[in-house]
Amino acid sequence: MKTLGLIGGLSWESTAIYYRLINEATKARLGGLHSAPMLLWSFDFAPVAEHQMAGAWGDLETAMVDAARRLTNAGAEALLICSNTMHKLYEAVQASVTVPVLHIADATAAAMLKKGCRNPILLATRFTMEQQFYTGRLRDVHGIRTVLPDEAARTSVHAIIYNELCQGIVRPESKETYLAEIAKLSRQDADSVILGCTEVGMLIGQRDIDLLVFDTTEIHATAAVDYALGG
Repeated sequence: MKTLGLIGGLSWESTAIYYRLINEATKARLGGLHSAPMLLWSFDFAPVAEHQMAGAWGDLETAMVDAARRLTNAGAEALLICSNTMHKLYEAVQASVTVPVLHIADATAAAMLKKGCRNPILLATRFTMEQQFYTGRLRDVHGIRTVLPDEAARTSVHAIIYNELCQGIVRPESKETYLAEIAKLSRQDADSVILGCTEVGMLIGQRDIDLLVFDTTEIHATAAVDYALGG
């Protein structure tokens, strides 16, 4: 099994989920006492979030490239950026290393197309919902067009992620906010829902929603195990 390198701490709450899911999937495939060989670089998320809000993406790119090189120098044979938002820097990270960086949007698109879904609601950070690094890739590479919340709802969805989920806080009223937004957007011919931030699965899941749900954290972790085990 190939050694995976995780660029995490973005936030640590979802990185812990990645660690569990990757090991659970490895055990399910190999059985017994098997677990996945992994290396982890875990950021302090507070300064990362400050740089995101300030638009200081150049500084974040430098930090992400450094993390990727540290992991590959330590023996990682494939990398995961454990965050949808930080895939804004995917191209720079991939260009800095010779091992594959497994893109979360590509893995999600593959899972969606397998189910025949092309018009998903996207709930994520404002960066992921509003900038083209994610929705543009889904559209231009995979033919998937996202349905997005309006301005006020994007603000609310984003705030719940940073002020609650990234801090391990799960509130019933926030769950209702997300579900109400899904109910509203489902009237726009949406055929599915992307949980487009790696923490959103802490709040809602397939059990709560009639539309098909694509949890990017679960999908990315599964794709990593597929790669590490050679398909």
